[in-house]
Amino acid sequence: MESLPDWLEPLPDAPTMRAIDRWAIEEQGVAGLDLMERAGAGVARAAEQVAPDGPVTVVCGKGNNGGDGLVVARLLRQAGREVTIVSAGSPAALTGDARANLARLPGQPPLQLSGAEWCVGDDGEGESAAAGEAPRLPGPAAAAVVDALLGTGFAGEPRGTVAQAIQAVNHARAPVVSVDVPSGVDASSGEVLGAAVRATLTVTFHAAKPGLWIRPGKECAGEVRVIDIGIPRGAPGAATSGLIRPAVLAQLPHRQPAWTKFSSGHVLVVGGSRGLTGAPRMAAHASMRAGAGYVTACVPACLQDTIAAAAVPEVMTRALPDDGNGATAEGVGAVLEAAARGGALALGPGLGRREGAVALARALAREAGVPMVVDADGLNAHAGALDELAGRQAPTVLTPHAGELARLLESDSAQIERERLRHVRDAAARSNAVVVLKGDDTLIAEPGGRVAVSPGASPALATAGTGDVLTGVIAALLAQGLEPFAAAAAGVWLHAAAGREAATRLGAVEGVIATDVIAALPAVRGGGR
Repeated sequence: MESLPDWLEPLPDAPTMRAIDRWAIEEQGVAGLDLMERAGAGVARAAEQVAPDGPVTVVCGKGNNGGDGLVVARLLRQAGREVTIVSAGSPAALTGDARANLARLPGQPPLQLSGAEWCVGDDGEGESAAAGEAPRLPGPAAAAVVDALLGTGFAGEPRGTVAQAIQAVNHARAPVVSVDVPSGVDASSGEVLGAAVRATLTVTFHAAKPGLWIRPGKECAGEVRVIDIGIPRGAPGAATSGLIRPAVLAQLPHRQPAWTKFSSGHVLVVGGSRGLTGAPRMAAHASMRAGAGYVTACVPACLQDTIAAAAVPEVMTRALPDDGNGATAEGVGAVLEAAARGGALALGPGLGRREGAVALARALAREAGVPMVVDADGLNAHAGALDELAGRQAPTVLTPHAGELARLLESDSAQIERERLRHVRDAAARSNAVVVLKGDDTLIAEPGGRVAVSPGASPALATAGTGDVLTGVIAALLAQGLEPFAAAAAGVWLHAAAGREAATRLGAVEGVIATDVIAALPAVRGGGR
């Protein structure tokens, strides 16, 4: 597998992180006890920032994550804080560095609870919880809770006492600081198979982990803060996923004095049907705002005048044979003729799901020799036939949301959302295409397994038409010569940034519409100069 480009911040998974820790300790001579001390110190500082005063409860597991928690408890006690330590396992079973930190602990030892013992305590309103109620943390009401139950090595579903402890943490009505990863979240994938801590802040060590940025784990992580714990540079092992950095903008081409409208990027948008005329217009308009020099909307003849009248005047239109509602397979030749100039094809916005539209989409995907973005009904035309796309010779980018990817993989959207990373990689491998699984944590996977993760934070995009905007942006970047993985990642970054810019201009995310996002594209694209 190729290494990650420098515009991705590496997100090492659990096996890679274990190898890095082992390398630091066994080959670089860094004491594991020192790594644990620095990790605990970083979490203690974060807990003091989250709750400058008041009691703190530290909930520990049996591994090194629990050892980190014991360091946090010791440092906070030494700073004069009242700290209750609760153990989900027997403290006597601790080994190695975690056991050494148990021996260093001043004050009261950890309180080990199990079973119904979790169902005791004050609910914050002066009433004791009865057996059978939601588990509660013992001791005084905490100003902050430190979650040190499960670390990056955890996978699966928490059970027994650990599951009860997680429920107690979530019931505590206090800000939660998680150590390295929220307990119950798979650090490598973001999967959550059972109970999981919902953190206010996750303090993670050396580098963020994929599960902190991929849903549903992302929803549990809260703010993610990476701290240096003294692992030397040059650690072996390469991450296969990474967080998109603003540096991706350095990949964008910029118009040169000798360029023409075609060398600036020629985009063909194939779509539109009765009742769905806005989608191809927005994709075409977004392509132009993303830098394409010449855009043609290939649309049904019966709707050409309607679409041309409503589109920006710079967008050309080309009529395709239709059945009175939308384009048919007879339009393949016209599109291929227009594509002879080169550029890129955006297939699917508003195309519809009629038999003729499906036939057109399948034929163009097979025959078009230019880079192609397939979205919306272009994807739906390949439901259950994803493997057919693998035969394309030109670069291909697919941009499904969870429902569309479920149809491509003959699954269901709930299953896709539970295992987003696994399914996007599967789709990329099967289609031999770059696959963009949309969401606040948009994932961009290439066939070889590398994945770019969007930092998201753009709720303004939760409105109709923004998917068509993304299609147009990626098509423009493909037409300008970017390779598909970089084009898709840069397009996703620009799209999210334009959503934030539009919200800033309007004063709120509510009320942002897709055309506002299009209008913001030049400003955020200019940030790459």
